Amino acid sequence: MDEVTKIFGENVFNETVMKEKLPKETYRQLMKTIRGGEKLDASVAAVVANAMKDWAVEKGATHYTHWFQPLTGITAEKHDSFISPLDGGKVIMEFSGKELVQGEPDASSFPSGGIRATFEARGYTAWDPTSYAFIKDGTLCIPTAFCSYTGEALDKKTPLLRSMQAISKQAVRVLKLFEGNEAVSSVKTTVGPEQEYFLIDKSVYDKREDLIYTGRTLFGAKAPKGQELEDHYFGMIKPRVQEFMKDLNRELWKLGILAKTEHNEVAPAQHELAPIFSTTNIACDHNQITMEMMRKVAARHGMVCLLHEKPFAGVNGSGKHNNWSISTDTGKNLLDPGATPESNAQFLLFLCAIIKGVDEYQDLLRISVASAGNDHRLGANEAPPAIISIFLGDELSEILECLEQGKPYGKHEKEKMQIGVTVLPEFNKDTTDRNRTSPFAFTGNKFEFRMLGSSESIACANVFLNTVVAEELSKFADILEKSKDFKSDLHELILKTIKEHKRIIFNGNGYDESWVQEAERRGLYNLKSTPEALSHILDAKNVSVFEKFGVYSKVELESRFEIHNENYSKIINIEAETMLEMVKKNILPTASKYANKLAETISLKKAVCSECDASYESSMLKKVSSLTSCIYSKTGKLEQEVLDAKNLAGLGDSSKTAFFYREHVFAAMNELRLCVDELETITPKEMWPFPSYGDILFSIR
Repeated sequence: MDEVTKIFGENVFNETVMKEKLPKETYRQLMKTIRGGEKLDASVAAVVANAMKDWAVEKGATHYTHWFQPLTGITAEKHDSFISPLDGGKVIMEFSGKELVQGEPDASSFPSGGIRATFEARGYTAWDPTSYAFIKDGTLCIPTAFCSYTGEALDKKTPLLRSMQAISKQAVRVLKLFEGNEAVSSVKTTVGPEQEYFLIDKSVYDKREDLIYTGRTLFGAKAPKGQELEDHYFGMIKPRVQEFMKDLNRELWKLGILAKTEHNEVAPAQHELAPIFSTTNIACDHNQITMEMMRKVAARHGMVCLLHEKPFAGVNGSGKHNNWSISTDTGKNLLDPGATPESNAQFLLFLCAIIKGVDEYQDLLRISVASAGNDHRLGANEAPPAIISIFLGDELSEILECLEQGKPYGKHEKEKMQIGVTVLPEFNKDTTDRNRTSPFAFTGNKFEFRMLGSSESIACANVFLNTVVAEELSKFADILEKSKDFKSDLHELILKTIKEHKRIIFNGNGYDESWVQEAERRGLYNLKSTPEALSHILDAKNVSVFEKFGVYSKVELESRFEIHNENYSKIINIEAETMLEMVKKNILPTASKYANKLAETISLKKAVCSECDASYESSMLKKVSSLTSCIYSKTGKLEQEVLDAKNLAGLGDSSKTAFFYREHVFAAMNELRLCVDELETITPKEMWPFPSYGDILFSIR
């Protein structure tokens, strides 16, 4: 325990270090920026930069980098040393305020969706003082925003900060209408993103071209044992995995990341890590670092960490549950219903803002989690369906129903949990069950947005969520600020919102086919694929809400529309090209070799013993020949679909191209896989060119 408290945050330039290293007045001014959002003076930046450099050098750092999150979905960094030349061939370690505040990476080499051309290279990174600098791999990393020379955001962080600012302003407007909030000056959203992942042995990974190039297996017959016995979930953690987790925790704790919970997940070789809540932009930074550290630490232990949403067919994929809440700077959680939620008008108003926002902007929330990888898991029996809905639970649903119908709410007393064993301690039963099939579930004092993919940044989902809730709070404030009878108008507003938007509330089984039909009757979206979802991002209402709060300009939205469509097409293309290479170089030659071996055995049997039975070999030869023919035919079809897709891409319509990849290339890939996977089941293990699912999923012992 002493060691944990000693190492926690040791590589972070946090408030404790700042207080120690900075002059009192500089520290006070910097805290005004971090906590109050005030503009940072250049003179303050200069003092902070020098102290930051001294601290980093003391810890062995020789370089610094503006650490940012471009639209690639991962992080980027360019390292510069602290050295400056002196006369006589000597150097001095320096770091200026300008170097801290501003960097200038090449903006044309990152995805920009047309905002930047190759010959227009200038871009800027700007220090985000609200997220602490940290030391990683001997380099001082300074969290920054990234924008183009013309001012458009080219990263994930800038819109996130804008959305946090928007929801804070609108929430404060609403709070000022209620007594007891006089001291509130800002509101922040907080997030605790649970991270699921797979661990496999590096020896099997190195033999799978598909895992290396795409992060998922493009072929693979189901193993005799998967997750059917449900024996892996919360099971004993294997010693090798436990050592990885112990090492990972130490690395994360050194960086001030509040890694809290670790356990085995449902599928073999699958695990989960969950942190304690932190402010949304910091949680986003920490999650990016966590994914990077998972990969690095796994490599030290001779393993590979797979973060793809669906690395293996037939077993659960990986998601990232985004636990989202809203708190005031005075420490009040605005999503805490309290002991009497039915009479907590402030809570009910914020709840209604979320219900209304999720209903009116279902398409945006679906877009925020859209990716080629996530398309594999949404709607399967492991993740929420692609239909957005809200789970409130029995108590809150009953309260809203009573409000709508004008009936008094008959409060239910806390029920004691009856287990039937006298020696076990008594405890209160929760007022509602949990619903793991819901995309957006209320879980006591927060909402759990369960649709995010495991490999994606949490930034986009939280940008969209913050913005749509800010919009509804803004509308509520516009109405109530003009009210002459606040209590009456507040009641009418809550009632009106419930009546108009209750269609989004669903407490049932999201996996049931009847829900798909019911959702259609309710008029809810069912955007099953990424291209379908992306087609709505430039709808007028969506552009309007982002422009209203300055979160995205129309140009920035158009750029993201292009980038996400192009990225989807590129991913499917890489997967298709990988499949073709694996089939042509490995699988078809293996099939031919096995067929020859069978034919030779049949001939040898007949030559030696005319009465010997070769029915097994003959039957297998027919099956192998038939499947080989199928594979050859489907390979030709996939090659043609890929060629057609590339020709279409050359015409410049990224959306049409993405739809073509989904409807034609992806479909052809699935057809080819069926033939290959069947062939694997009848080919001798020693002849099959790749490790099987059994080899991979049970490679960690």
